[in-house]
Amino acid sequence: MSNASYAKPGYTLATYRLYDDKADFRKKAEGIAVGLTVGSWTDLPEVTRQKMEKHLGLVVDVRPHEPEGAAPGERYADITIAYPELNFSRDLPALLVTVFGKLSMDGRIKLLDLQPSAEFLQAFSGPRFGIAGVRETLGVDKRPLLMSIFKSVIGYDLDGLREQFLQQALGGVDLIKDDEILFENPLTPLERRVEVCVDAAREAEKTTGQKLIYFTNLTGPTSKLRENARRAIDAGANGFLFNVLSYGYDAMAELAADSGINVPIAAHPALAGAFYPSPYHGIAAPLLLGKLTRIAGADLSLFPSPYGSVVMPKEENLAVQAALIDPSLPLRAPFPVPSAGIHPGLVPLILRDFGHDVVVNAGGGVHGHPLGAAAGGRAFRQAIDAVLAGRDLAEAAKEHEELRIAVERWGVRNA
Repeated sequence: MSNASYAKPGYTLATYRLYDDKADFRKKAEGIAVGLTVGSWTDLPEVTRQKMEKHLGLVVDVRPHEPEGAAPGERYADITIAYPELNFSRDLPALLVTVFGKLSMDGRIKLLDLQPSAEFLQAFSGPRFGIAGVRETLGVDKRPLLMSIFKSVIGYDLDGLREQFLQQALGGVDLIKDDEILFENPLTPLERRVEVCVDAAREAEKTTGQKLIYFTNLTGPTSKLRENARRAIDAGANGFLFNVLSYGYDAMAELAADSGINVPIAAHPALAGAFYPSPYHGIAAPLLLGKLTRIAGADLSLFPSPYGSVVMPKEENLAVQAALIDPSLPLRAPFPVPSAGIHPGLVPLILRDFGHDVVVNAGGGVHGHPLGAAAGGRAFRQAIDAVLAGRDLAEAAKEHEELRIAVERWGVRNA
């Protein structure tokens, strides 16, 4: 039975890739289905089986991949198991421990996908804003959004932070985010940091005429996150950056569902490299940074781009985007944010591959502009406008000094 045809309510489907040179994959799958649910089956008395059957995992699909002449270690199967949701509570930690807790340590096996039931998903509010809500907040209907990043933030005082924020905002960016390594510190404490940056945003708006969301890094002990979020909102915060993998999906899900935290949340992928890159272990990127991040309530999800300085293979990259916007998931879709090493000359590729519902996210590509961060932001906006108009960047650069200098510095990539 294939995944697509399996529609039994009350079950979550988990799909794995299991590598083994000698295993009977069907038998291995059956062992997982039993071992992660009722623990044993064949040795149980019949009356006990009848009581336990509703808790038993079911093997849904086993698809071996055994190419003739394959090198040792390359024999694998994709297996799908259905787990009764009766066995675990309606939260992501319980789900992940059930389907991949001890199994993650049992040889070469990678979790590829999860398909929770509609009943399970009803426990999650998902993204409060999503693509449509973020666009409405900014008053930007169709074009891709532009985000810039503080570079750097460690060691800056409030005056230095404000000036850096102001220069980015004057460049016409829609979103500015803290660096994920900016934590509570004496130089730029949370509430004061929010106050000076929001003040700079208001000053820039007088020049640019556009609204801006500032994603301040929400940090501190997990028990203090809600309190810190409300303190920041009282100070004027209108967005949060959140290190979702270090704090856990459940922490973000609680923040996203809290009616008192009514601002967009951008999920940062810090620690993701410990989970997804290996073909033999961990959790696949589309699930890790796509589906689970969406279920947990991110309005934007950052992940490595296929072009920049921290490269994820393009096929995998686009699969993350597909998971974020998959219409079959009954939750709002968050903005995909391909990141790292982005410069204006990459805008044609980003818009070609990701469409218009994307955030162009830049750090060095803004701050590294020879004329400063404001010029760097304008170069990106000029590049986005040119691509949307169907124009070649080299031609558009002849009319815009900021774009011309950016193209001279970083070049243009069309493939």
